[in-house]
Amino acid sequence: MLSKFQARAFFLGGTVVFAGIFLILTFDTHRKIPAQTNSEMITPQVAAGKKLWEQNNCMGCHTLFGEGAYYAPELTKVVDRRGKDWIKIFIKDPAAMFPGQRKMVKYDFTDQQIDELIAFLEWCGRVDLNGFPADPPLKKLMQPAAGATAGAGASGELPATVAAAVPLPVMFEQKSCTGCHRILGKGMPGVMLPNAVTGEVVAAPALDLVFQRKTREELIAWISDPQKVKPGSPMPNLVPALVSPQEVEQMVDFLLDLKAHVTPAN
Repeated sequence: MLSKFQARAFFLGGTVVFAGIFLILTFDTHRKIPAQTNSEMITPQVAAGKKLWEQNNCMGCHTLFGEGAYYAPELTKVVDRRGKDWIKIFIKDPAAMFPGQRKMVKYDFTDQQIDELIAFLEWCGRVDLNGFPADPPLKKLMQPAAGATAGAGASGELPATVAAAVPLPVMFEQKSCTGCHRILGKGMPGVMLPNAVTGEVVAAPALDLVFQRKTREELIAWISDPQKVKPGSPMPNLVPALVSPQEVEQMVDFLLDLKAHVTPAN
């Protein structure tokens, strides 16, 4: 048993020690803030994007840095996940890409405002949050298999040396394809997406070897109207709002031409 004097000394001593630790940690945190937040990258465009974010109550549906509502996706790393082109197209008209599925409001932002909002989200993604948000638990399983050969098609991708030598037409990035799919080393590997009808969650496949699975007619039909081919598909309707029928044919021709870069397996 402690005497009153010992108990008082223990309490006061502990208070001083832990208060000191708290002050040291607080000082250390504030010292690191400029480097962790990349404050020098807060441009007028980023500031304007933050103002748009607040004025339109985006956190009423989305979370950012883990704060906000949970009705819509977390957006801290959205630029890394989707890419600027995909985000710009989606914000312009959410319903055009996901008819009957998405509930996001069409805000009719100007191109300048959309660029400002994207600049803000890009800055958010560069903030050092000590590992937040965590990588999806299935991410490692969806990575291309190491050492896969083009002939085997185990990963659905061409070898890195081949992919690097084949230029990817800019339309695949501008039209949001790489926001979900991976092709020639670009885009997102294995984005998990739900079927709106069945609820089944599937991974968006890599497109390097899609010619092994689909004919030209099947690819054109799929890209032109995925909901007709498979109701509830997470594949957005890009035609005609975002992609013209002529561009669909150009995309399909390029994907089929990748067959020339496949080395037959021994």
